[in-house]
Amino acid sequence: ENAMRKIKIRKGIQVNGKDPCFLTFEHVQEEWNSWFNTKKVVQEEKVVLVDQVKEPVKAIPTVSLKDLMPKQQADEYVQQKGLSLPPPPQNKPTRGNPFVTAGQKLQADERDGKNKQEQGNRGNGGIKGYHPVNPKVLFPKSNSPPRISKQFQPPGQQANKEVPVEPEEDIDPRLKSCDPELISKIELEIVDAGDPISFDDIAGLHFAKKCVNELVIWPMARPDIFTGLRTLPKGLLLFGPPGTGKTLIGKAIATQSGATFFSISASSLTSKWIGEGEKLVRTLFAVAAVKQPSVIFIDEIDSLLTQRSSTENEASRRMKTEFLVQLDGAGTKSKDIILVVGATNRPQELDEAARRRFVKRLYIPLPSAEARLDMIQRLLSKNKHDLQLSDMNYVVECTRGFSGADVRALCTEAAMGPIRTCTDIRTMDAENVRSISKEDFDDALRGVRSSVSTKDLQFYLEWNTEFGSYQIDNTTSDYN
Repeated sequence: ENAMRKIKIRKGIQVNGKDPCFLTFEHVQEEWNSWFNTKKVVQEEKVVLVDQVKEPVKAIPTVSLKDLMPKQQADEYVQQKGLSLPPPPQNKPTRGNPFVTAGQKLQADERDGKNKQEQGNRGNGGIKGYHPVNPKVLFPKSNSPPRISKQFQPPGQQANKEVPVEPEEDIDPRLKSCDPELISKIELEIVDAGDPISFDDIAGLHFAKKCVNELVIWPMARPDIFTGLRTLPKGLLLFGPPGTGKTLIGKAIATQSGATFFSISASSLTSKWIGEGEKLVRTLFAVAAVKQPSVIFIDEIDSLLTQRSSTENEASRRMKTEFLVQLDGAGTKSKDIILVVGATNRPQELDEAARRRFVKRLYIPLPSAEARLDMIQRLLSKNKHDLQLSDMNYVVECTRGFSGADVRALCTEAAMGPIRTCTDIRTMDAENVRSISKEDFDDALRGVRSSVSTKDLQFYLEWNTEFGSYQIDNTTSDYN
């Protein structure tokens, strides 16, 4: 029934003119065999056609001009027409498959084009885009650039030519063990800008300037005389109230002696990497030895060389130990002219070992009355004023206990008095600004006070009496 249903669907309602209801099994089998034989014949014909297509096509023989006519006639014809015959083809033995696919042809073309480009570039002296690289750029952390072997030939150069070797820079032996990056960081701390400062620019502090001349300036100027027991000390500690001119004395030392001035702070010798702090300290003294005579000025040295304790960080302890070793002269030669000047207003917080290595400890007191008068006269000379000498002496008496920074702040506040009285500062002429008067100082004294207490002064005097190198009487002019 299924076979009859398929036949009915395929050929319609009637099969060979007979109704499907009267079809017998013989009719269905006859119809099925006829259809199957027809399909088999068609498939065999397709196979025959495919086999014929797969047969290789025979090459059509080429017909040349010599085959169409005799040789003599062909030569005459060529001469008349002005033609030239190509040379006879050479029969080369072929290996493998003579057919070349499209992919193989593309690869061969790319390879041939690349070879032609390289040959053209070699004629110009090297591969296009090739530039000799400086070894210092590839190896920035190495102390010396690596030498290039004479046998090494960069691409594009002939084998019989030697590559020129860059001459190595002369590096001081004391810097070979130092990291170039750390050397660059230390060199940034060298102060070579700004106006030179002399001791005459510092008001007062006559005894301190005299001591600095004897201890520092003269030994640096004449090292041939100051030998033996008169050798330059390794360390000088300037302590006293804040704003008394300790930093100015350090800069004046570098200017007067003509030495290289290193301005170092605690942040200059600290690093987030373990072990780099002591390397910075070692590099600092190595660079100072190369650029000697050198003055290493460390402001607020108490934050760098505080007293060591059991709860202290290990990295900070190693850095302090290395600094003390270098300060003691173990890392430098005895003939090196290197002076470490430390300034602090909290000398009691220094480590005992650091205090011992600062052989000279000089107290920088508050400015005397004479020094305060000199400062006021220098500061007022830059602006118009109508103060007489008696008015200036009055201001000096009112500033007893002031530091040099306090006196400067007072003069700055008084100089702003004439500006505050101007109605319209944008349209006003500079010549119409009135002069600084005594009343301006009276107004400024109401807002500017001394930054140093009496208790602090007494402490500095006691510390100087116990550890100071020079004892100064309290009745001298520096304390009036």
